[in-house]
Amino acid sequence: MRVTSVIRSLVLLLTLLASWFLMQTYFQHSWKAISLRSWLGATKKPSSERLPRHKCGNQKSCPQNYFAFKIISGAANVVGPSICFEDLVLMSSVKNNIGRGLNIALVNGTTGQLLKTDAFDMYSGDITKLQTFLQGIKRGTLVLTASYDDAATKMNDKVRAYFTELGSSHVGKLAFRDNWVFLGAKGLLNKSPFEKHIKNDGETNKYDGWPELLEMEGCAPRKMD
Repeated sequence: MRVTSVIRSLVLLLTLLASWFLMQTYFQHSWKAISLRSWLGATKKPSSERLPRHKCGNQKSCPQNYFAFKIISGAANVVGPSICFEDLVLMSSVKNNIGRGLNIALVNGTTGQLLKTDAFDMYSGDITKLQTFLQGIKRGTLVLTASYDDAATKMNDKVRAYFTELGSSHVGKLAFRDNWVFLGAKGLLNKSPFEKHIKNDGETNKYDGWPELLEMEGCAPRKMD
């Protein structure tokens, strides 16, 4: 009887020890797992603290009565330009509505409605077509323009004068393979603040025969004047 009692006691003790060991191991690993998940979770910003996405991917949002836009010129003769307005891509390689030369989108300056897009090849002699296009722009229309490859070849004084009337300060000196992005308006009383121009210079060009691309974003007021 004594031997049996001793054996039972030993078995009970071993059972208790095994149970204690299993519980310790389980809870210890669970604690580590929970702690690891909590730690990883703590590194993520709450949704309320995440940076908001602005229209056209711009760095900031626009106030009321302003339109968000982003214009990117072409990169050499390889990567085409893109024009975004109010978070809608108007022209791009993906939309397959761009071409080398000048890429222009017309937008209603009051409603923001897209009116027309067109691309003008300045090598093949689209200059007459471009003149007709620019001459037909109605007052109050926003004009978003991006160069690709070369925009100045065969550009005559008449075309330059049309863009000057739209508010451009740089079109008069636009030369072979210069990069140019511009947003103006028909009936603009002053020069447009939305324009960038970079010269084609063999010593500073980012690409072999072309300067780096230009990117311009901002907020255009309704009925620019």
